[in-house]
Amino acid sequence: MEDKIIELCNLITKEQQERLRITKLDCEANLKYALTSYIINRKYTYINIGTSGRYMIDNTSGEIYGIKGYGAIHRGHFFGTLETINQYYWGDYRAYKK
Repeated sequence: MEDKIIELCNLITKEQQERLRITKLDCEANLKYALTSYIINRKYTYINIGTSGRYMIDNTSGEIYGIKGYGAIHRGHFFGTLETINQYYWGDYRAYKK
């Protein structure tokens, strides 16, 4: 599962930085804050973009959700599973289906 999480983080970083280049906002600071990281906890994996939390992954099902606040899952914002990450565009503030 960690391989899929790394793949998702790389995809988010790539699409975030591409969007910054297209919109001519690709200064060094913005590109740095578009880097994605993850933290695996017991129940959820947290996906951070820059220093901000953005997504949470349920470790048992692989489902990806948005967050209400850091550590608080928002089940109303569903972004597929780790198996369907390529069906979404991750470059905007919130992912959407392609």
